[in-house]
Amino acid sequence: MQTSVTFKNLDPSEHLKAYVSDKLNRFDKLLDNPAEAGVTLLVEKHRHIAEINITGDRLTLNGTEETGDMYSAIDMVLDKLEKQLKRSKQKIRERRASAKGQTRTIREEPAPEEEFVREIKVQSLEYKPMDVEEAVLQMDLSEESFLVFTNSRSEHINVLYRRKDGHYGLIQPRS
Repeated sequence: MQTSVTFKNLDPSEHLKAYVSDKLNRFDKLLDNPAEAGVTLLVEKHRHIAEINITGDRLTLNGTEETGDMYSAIDMVLDKLEKQLKRSKQKIRERRASAKGQTRTIREEPAPEEEFVREIKVQSLEYKPMDVEEAVLQMDLSEESFLVFTNSRSEHINVLYRRKDGHYGLIQPRS
């Protein structure tokens, strides 16, 4: 990662530059493409402030942290930026998955008296027109527990599922 370090009200230190560069190198494994980091380290009275801006990989991350020690300010702002990066990468993955029609999980926030989190797995799939006999043949060829298809006779969406006893069940909407 290309890094530029700026010092304000602070003597330039090669040790601080090396520390920041080493810490920023852990972001290379999280970023797919090369990125640039602008680091500003400044001191105001007793406050040590570290500000880092990372641009690249179609995103911009900004973070500022203020403590009594410059090294801890750098560590804290890098932790903050790492969380931002992971969160944005997760959002991108979720958007791509929903755009492709892959499975995604929706988490329902529990009420205060509940102790568990209920997950709803949403799966988008394509269905094609076929008759029930063809759907049974398709189920025999696959290991899936259900098949969604358009009934070619009624033109309604049907679900064929494998029952526990080895036979099949068919769900049809009422006309």
